[in-house]
Amino acid sequence: MSGAPTRTRFARLYGPRDLRLEVADVPAPGDGEVLLKMAAGGICGSDLHYYQDGGFGPVRVREPIIPGHEASGRVAVLGAGVSGLAIDDLVAVNPSQPCGTCRFCGEGLPVHCLDMRFLGSAMRLPHTQGMFRDWLVVPAVQCHPAGSQVSPGEAACAEPLAVCLHAAAQAGEIRGKKVLVTGAGPIGALVVAAARHAGADEIVVTDLADAALDRAKAMGATRIVNVHRDPAGLAAYEADKGKFHVAFECSAAEPALRGAVAAVRPRGTIVQVGVTGEITLPLHALVGKELRLVGSQRFDGEFALAVALISDRRIDVRPIISHQFPVDEAVRAFEQAGDRSAACKVQLTFLS
Repeated sequence: MSGAPTRTRFARLYGPRDLRLEVADVPAPGDGEVLLKMAAGGICGSDLHYYQDGGFGPVRVREPIIPGHEASGRVAVLGAGVSGLAIDDLVAVNPSQPCGTCRFCGEGLPVHCLDMRFLGSAMRLPHTQGMFRDWLVVPAVQCHPAGSQVSPGEAACAEPLAVCLHAAAQAGEIRGKKVLVTGAGPIGALVVAAARHAGADEIVVTDLADAALDRAKAMGATRIVNVHRDPAGLAAYEADKGKFHVAFECSAAEPALRGAVAAVRPRGTIVQVGVTGEITLPLHALVGKELRLVGSQRFDGEFALAVALISDRRIDVRPIISHQFPVDEAVRAFEQAGDRSAACKVQLTFLS
């Protein structure tokens, strides 16, 4: 590892709003591993929940954790036996590490792996440390080349785009369909892009914030509705048992899910993407309209597809990247990410 760094900076979270910049040694990459010079990392909703609240639902920060599960970097050192990557390649890092041996992995469902290690996640104990650091050693199989035409910030959007491509797959055939997206944060905006890529005929997006809706429009929405200013904005779509074939609920807000139930036509599909605690549902409408309500979690093979779609800008993610801060301003970045009136995808940048 001659000429390689020996120390790295990283952002470590100790509890709500207790995020510290620290320094540690950099290990040498082992067999099948690479050392990455990290370039960009996006702050996800789960990262923000860790920072603001110490977790979400049953997932709590119980020990210090380096957050960050959507990131890109450049290959600096190749470990023994690594092929298919070259020094200075820009890569997007797949944060998923399924075990490959449990019964769900054996059934072809690695997204439900019983021993999943997901970078930057507090779900397990010990926590799986994440990617908000200058230098990272990671298995080469988790690195997907992003080409030379896009920025590191764009490449770092592969993980959230993969989430949205998986959600689109959960909906079934979308081509030619009318689609509703509730919630226009980063995931909602990327769901719009995924639905457009899948051939949706009409994409209507609802949110409470004009800035978020403007970004959804830039990502391909055909109509945007501010339901705070225009609470009856979906009324025409609710008439005669509903007009939408598919709804993607990305806000995790009970009123939005109720609105989706009202606006989706009989035997339509609602894909629940946003995560919250317990809510109530109008089961009479769900049953009476024979709706299909399906959850969507993370991704599997969609990660490679997301990188490919970003690398040649078949999906242009640039409109969602609202802010970038150097890692030594990580606290400022997290505070900015909590301001939905101005922020969409806030990213940290590392060594240039």
